[in-house]
Formats: sequence, C-alpha cells, structure tokens
Amino acid sequence: MERNDRYSRHYRLSGFGEVAQTKLQSGRVLVVGAGGLGCPALQYLVAAGVGKIGIIDHDRIELSNLQRQVLFGTNEIGLDKAEIAAAKLRLLNPETDIREYVLRLSTENAVELVEGYDVVLDCTDNFTTRYLLSDLCALLGKPLVFGAIYKYEGQIAVFNVADDNGVKTTYRHLFPLPPDPLDAPDCNEVGVLGVLPGIIGTMQATEAIKLLTGVGQPLCNKLMTINLLDNRSMVLDIPETLSKVAVYPTSLSHFEAFGYDDHCGITTPSVHRISPQEFMEICQGNGILVVDVRNVDEQPKLPFEHVQIPLQELPENVEKIDRNHVIVVCQSGKRSQFAGQFLREKLGADCRVSHLEGGVAALEIYNNG
Repeated sequence: MERNDRYSRHYRLSGFGEVAQTKLQSGRVLVVGAGGLGCPALQYLVAAGVGKIGIIDHDRIELSNLQRQVLFGTNEIGLDKAEIAAAKLRLLNPETDIREYVLRLSTENAVELVEGYDVVLDCTDNFTTRYLLSDLCALLGKPLVFGAIYKYEGQIAVFNVADDNGVKTTYRHLFPLPPDPLDAPDCNEVGVLGVLPGIIGTMQATEAIKLLTGVGQPLCNKLMTINLLDNRSMVLDIPETLSKVAVYPTSLSHFEAFGYDDHCGITTPSVHRISPQEFMEICQGNGILVVDVRNVDEQPKLPFEHVQIPLQELPENVEKIDRNHVIVVCQSGKRSQFAGQFLREKLGADCRVSHLEGGVAALEIYNNG
C-alpha cells in the first residue's frame, strides 16, 4: 500500500510503522453495538485506518443516550444508530469500508455476519447477545474483545486467543451461566458515569488494534477492571477450566437451534402492556396498585400514590401486593416486564398484572407533549 499522510504518526511510531499500518488496512472488525462502548471504539478504529468495519445495532437514538454516546446529536433522536454512525464515520475516514446492519443479532443471522470479520468487539448491553457472541466466536475461532460497564467501573477482556501455553478462554469461563434477570441491573436502572464507556470502548479499540497488528500484548485470558472513582485497576487471570454447569452449543447446527432468550431467562412478554395514555386514565382507580420497581433514588418520582419496591427486593416483598390489578412501572419498561412476569407467576390468575410500556420516560414525554 502507498504511504498515506493520514497515518503519518503511525508510520513514525517505534515498533508500529508501515508494517503494522498495512496490517490494519487489511483488517476487518465487527462492532456489535453502537452505543456507549461502540461509539468511541468505532471512532478510533476508523481513524486508525482499519480496512473494513461492520456495525450491528437495531436501536434508535434516544435523548438519554447523548450523555455518553458521543457520535450522535440531539437533532438525530429517533434515527437508527447504525446508519447515523456509519454516515459520520465515512466522513472521518472515507478510506475505510464501513458496513451498517440495522438488525438484532440472532442465531439466524450471526454466523454469516461474524464469519466475514477477523476480530469482533462485544459492545452490547444485554446478556442474550453477550452469550450468543461468546459461543459463536468460540465455534468460529474468532477473537472477541469484551467490554462492560457498571456505574463507575468497567471491564475489558480478550477471548478466544491462545496465550503462550495454547490456552483459550471465553466469556463462559468467567460466567458459566447467565444471571437471573431480577439480579442483573443495567445502566437504565443504576446509571453510569458518561465518560466511563468512552474509556472502556477506547480500550476495546486498542485491544483490536493489537490483535490485528501483533503489536503489544493483548489481554488474552485476563480480565482488566477499572474504577474511575479511585483510579484503581486490576488485571485478573481468567480460570482456564470451564465449569461443568455451563450449558452451550458445541456445533454450528446446535448454535442455530439454541434458544438464547430462554437460556438467559428472557421469555416472550405475556404481561399486558399499558400505554402512557391508558396509564394516566386508570392508575388511581379502585383496586389498582402501582408498583415502582426502580431504585429509591431514581428520578422523577411518581406524583401519586404507589408502592416502591426495587426490582432486586421484589421476591421478598410479594406479600405487600394485594390488589386486583397491579401495574408495574420502571424507567424504560425493561425492568417492569421482568417484574410483571415474576408477579404474574407468583400472584396467580386472581390478580391482573400489567406494566407501563416505555416506562416513566415515555410517561414524561406523554405528559409534556
């Protein structure tokens, strides 16, 4: 490849130079998730000159994303993340072949998508996709750069890459089985410091660059944690032996038939959904109990009578729910689905259980509209 002034600082970099840059320009990276982690990872991979980059995301931009998803602007709310990200990244570096996929990764489409790339970045925020990606990358022998965030702390690891002893680990070596949905809070529930995914996503891009070029020592079989409150970081060894309790597909045909939603405890919602308009009309009616499953410090507060039981505390507080109709509320509607399903199973047919579609966020939009 011809020398390109765009990458002049890489050419001058000791231990990197034209050889590593050429490898980058021949490399192919698939980024799954164009949110808080994916935005910085994509920007730096494109700027670095990776030859081909795929972006998978089915979500649309929301106002609450903008505190940390720095590729997007207020005027783009409601548009597809993958399409907007791709358009802006092409302006950053038109030499990179950027492919956007506005879809939800599933066992039906994942094999074909992942096979076309050299390195995969897990920038997702849900366990279903996380386990799906881990299992598939293990089956295909694809390096997987994992990132996760929680409040003020981030995690990074590199899976499916052999160390000097030939050992490869996967996400399941860390977490053999998914957590119960009631015990798995996300940033919608507990919040996240906006700069944290920027740091972790940038480090994911760094690990991908190291894998593509052979420069440096990737975090193979190691988990790095970073806490922004005290600037402490640790690098932990991932267990080499996979737990016997792990359940996972061992072939591509098994993978394509594997039910990841069921595996992660996510069932098809059978809880009645109530729109914000319907909620406002009936929420204070006779025999109706509104249960807010958010944490006590989450805002805004509901301005009418209700019971607040944080999601994790719901199992030991079922006895407090004694009305004919229960409406479960959370910030975005995700936790209320889980809580509604749980209560429906515990309370039986004598109690009608519904949940507020879109959560308090949707209710605010409706009331302010």
